[in-house]
Amino acid sequence: LSSNSLIRTIHGLSEPQGVSYARKSNCIFVANGGDGTVRIFDGSTFKLLKTVHFSSDADGTRYDASIGRVFVGYGNDGDAGLGILDAASGRLLGTIKLPGHPESFQLENSGSWIFVNIPSAGNIIVVVDRKARRVIATWKLQGAAANFPMALDAKDQRLLVTCRRPAEMLVLDTESGKIIATVPCVGDADDMWYDTARKRVYITGGDGFICVIAQENGNHYQRVSQIKTVSGARTSCFIPQLNRLYLAVPQRGDRPAELRVYGIQP
Repeated sequence: LSSNSLIRTIHGLSEPQGVSYARKSNCIFVANGGDGTVRIFDGSTFKLLKTVHFSSDADGTRYDASIGRVFVGYGNDGDAGLGILDAASGRLLGTIKLPGHPESFQLENSGSWIFVNIPSAGNIIVVVDRKARRVIATWKLQGAAANFPMALDAKDQRLLVTCRRPAEMLVLDTESGKIIATVPCVGDADDMWYDTARKRVYITGGDGFICVIAQENGNHYQRVSQIKTVSGARTSCFIPQLNRLYLAVPQRGDRPAELRVYGIQP
């Protein structure tokens, strides 16, 4: 990432979605939407070590280093949940059933809760206790729909959720689920990131913009910039150690696929 150099490509996947790296075991976990598998690779040789099968549509992944677990969102309505994998062996330890396909989800670092966006089940957020392995709360997003990307501001106890209908960011209290604030943002959003150091939110959307929202405090947020990109560019990754935001630009017509790198200022 420091030199913007491509060092390796892993082929033969089936619509790869979420990717997590478990540092302690040096394993890469890749969720595949096409065949519902999670394929586990050696982090040095990139050799395939193990394949874990879920019912369908393996999507987002999150690594919990404190307990050595990788969580995987999978499935469709009627058979959806979070899978729990041992980060060292890749063994499936269990599942947590959900009322619909999980889109983005975030893990509490200081607690046991997982917040999960489930737009297909009535535009809800469910709160999961990962120790008890069950849903403990359901929050309905009144007046908002298509809740896809999510970020967590743990210090201020704020859950940040971007909806597509209408295009806006919602700020929720992580204890009660109450909506504290709403801010208009880019349409067709698919990724969002909370910059802890600068107290900013970066949202990338298929309408062709990066939306930057500043956090004044835990209750007040303001859109401060909208950076033009290209239509369809909505997948991104923020690397705070490098102060860079990476944006994936898909191939469209004569336009080639790109990876755009944005420097975060100041």
